[in-house]
Amino acid sequence: MPSARDVLTPDALAMLQTVAATGSFAGAARALNLVPSALSYRVRQIEDALDVLLFDRSARQARITEAGAELLREAARLLGEIDAVANRVKRVATGWEPMLTIAVDSVIARDPLLDLATAFFALDPPTRLKLRDETLLGTIEALTSGEADLAIGAVLDAASLAFTATGIRSRPIGELCFVYAVAPHHPLARLPEPLTDAVLRQHRAVAAADSVRSGPSMTVNLVGGQDVLTVPSMQAKLNAQLHGLGGGFLPEPMARPYIEAGHLVERKTERQPPLATMHCAWRVRSAGGPGRALEWWLAQFEHEATRRALLERHRGR
Repeated sequence: MPSARDVLTPDALAMLQTVAATGSFAGAARALNLVPSALSYRVRQIEDALDVLLFDRSARQARITEAGAELLREAARLLGEIDAVANRVKRVATGWEPMLTIAVDSVIARDPLLDLATAFFALDPPTRLKLRDETLLGTIEALTSGEADLAIGAVLDAASLAFTATGIRSRPIGELCFVYAVAPHHPLARLPEPLTDAVLRQHRAVAAADSVRSGPSMTVNLVGGQDVLTVPSMQAKLNAQLHGLGGGFLPEPMARPYIEAGHLVERKTERQPPLATMHCAWRVRSAGGPGRALEWWLAQFEHEATRRALLERHRGR
């Protein structure tokens, strides 16, 4: 006996829809250009495979049963999905990637990133997007490990890491300034400036954890011997500092709205504030150029306004 998988083909589901629509096997046979006995046999095969009665044959009309109605409801959905998959496959064949994974560093402003995603989806591409939150070396590691196709906000570029042999390319997005900030009620908000390392060592620092999974992680601007609260992202670091849980350097565009609103206090330190050059990096296919989805995203970084927005247009600005 054939299994349900054998008999529930797209053609079979369409045939059942025709029987239900015409209300008789004879009418459906005419519509499908089949002899009634052949149509009846095919429907019986489906019923036997499912071990249910799909049509009530006790009257002249072929009345659909509750089980048949449920199958047809699912059939409409399945046929729609099959058509969607077929269309997606055709478009993928034109050079679109089925999936594009983007590793996004936690210093990148999310609103302009989502604006880019909105513009990308407006193209109606067959490519699905996957966004990954990363921090520090974890951003570039997602790319080099093959878990991402594009990295936005990498702290190191391809050349400095000698990744050119592995098919990684990069370009700078721009420079990102950092400022030292604490909550107004934090003890460091009232001490004389500039704050020395000896003073900072007496107070807890908040650090964003490097999301790198293998190899050494990166730590930035921590004083030796200082108590540290480690959080998973730059946004979490900002929130912890707003709560007075510690001090630390924050991206200036991310911190500025809270400084202007009085929720954070900017403090000068003896150590030089960090100035980081951020990059976008991508994987190069062994044959041919980038897929159309990656090509579109790379084209966006040609615009200075886009690059600046990704670094500076945090919520509240």
